[in-house]
Amino acid sequence: MKRGGTVYIMTNKLKTTLYIGVSSNLKQRISQHKEHIYKGSFTDKYNLEYCVYYENFLTIQEAIAREKQIKKWRREKRVALINSINPSWLDLWEEIKYW
Repeated sequence: MKRGGTVYIMTNKLKTTLYIGVSSNLKQRISQHKEHIYKGSFTDKYNLEYCVYYENFLTIQEAIAREKQIKKWRREKRVALINSINPSWLDLWEEIKYW
């Protein structure tokens, strides 16, 4: 059985830094970011605790391909992507944590 994947975007309180990631277990991965499990990582260093975007895929390979695509974009295009589903840039953790 193939396992799905999710591309997600994290930001900080001031929304100045964006991080694009991919995971086969979004709930667990966002929790790790919020709890700063990996000390010294990019998300820990820049306090990226707010998930403002995510997109699910049937396979992890599709999610990885999408992550690579988004990482090539300029910030303006990434912001437009976030705004397309989350114009207020709310932390989507509240809907993710109950999956």
